[in-house]
Amino acid sequence: MTAFTRALRRKPARRLTAAGLITAGALFLAACGGDDMSGMDHGSDNSSASATATDQAGDADQAGNFNDADVSFAQMMIPHHEQALKMAKLADGRASDAEIKDLAAQIEKAQDPEITTMKGWLESWKQPTAAESMPGMDHGGHGSGNGNGMMSDADMDELKAMKGTEFDKAFAEMMIEHHNGAITMAKDEQKNGKNPDAKKMADDIIKSQSAEVKQLQSILDRL
Repeated sequence: MTAFTRALRRKPARRLTAAGLITAGALFLAACGGDDMSGMDHGSDNSSASATATDQAGDADQAGNFNDADVSFAQMMIPHHEQALKMAKLADGRASDAEIKDLAAQIEKAQDPEITTMKGWLESWKQPTAAESMPGMDHGGHGSGNGNGMMSDADMDELKAMKGTEFDKAFAEMMIEHHNGAITMAKDEQKNGKNPDAKKMADDIIKSQSAEVKQLQSILDRL
């Protein structure tokens, strides 16, 4: 057999070997590419599922993150704030002192949004806005020493009938007692509550209303 014949016989073998390598390489790349794409898709799906699960867990935790003290705080503070708003509205057309007028407007601005917030908490906690019986929330009246600072209907009618300096003095005296009642309730929430938002509001009430009590006392001192 000549060298030329041997060469001819070897060439097909080389072509088959090369073709085999190309085919194997293509299959390898396709497999790798498929794995990468599949991995990317699964990673995206897993991330979305994890985010959703985290959000749901957070919502569930927030919904359950309260205790009886939080519920009582909101249920009792709502009517307490509502009466403060009624007292503040009486200042319009009755108060003569500019500082009393400003303070009444300040009380309305602060407490009205807090009422909305507390009603939202009770709704999210699936609790009634007001309990049928709330110890300590009987309207004992001005100077009754009931601890909650709530005015009786007679007190409110009396304040409504006043004008000028007489109104200013009575408003300051009643609001000091009213604020002190709110501060006591807020301190109880800080001590016994669980919900961080409710405890934060309690802290805000203590700070803001303590400052207003000092301001009201200074007004009384000069009237």
